[in-house]
Amino acid sequence: MAIEIPGYEDAKQAAARLKVTVQHVYNLNSSRADFPAPVYVGRTPLWPVDRLDAWREAHPKRGD
Repeated sequence: MAIEIPGYEDAKQAAARLKVTVQHVYNLNSSRADFPAPVYVGRTPLWPVDRLDAWREAHPKRGD
């Protein structure tokens, strides 16, 4: 069963929002200091939607 907390997304949902792969979300999380920090529920990282949107706005995808 997926964890659902309003205003937060798991890696799969965050990847869809940012239009990248799930692996890229994890890579961004571990390599970019300015990428939003996740909140952990158990071992599951959840990213705040508003911060993901703000990060994407500040870092437009190449070709956009």
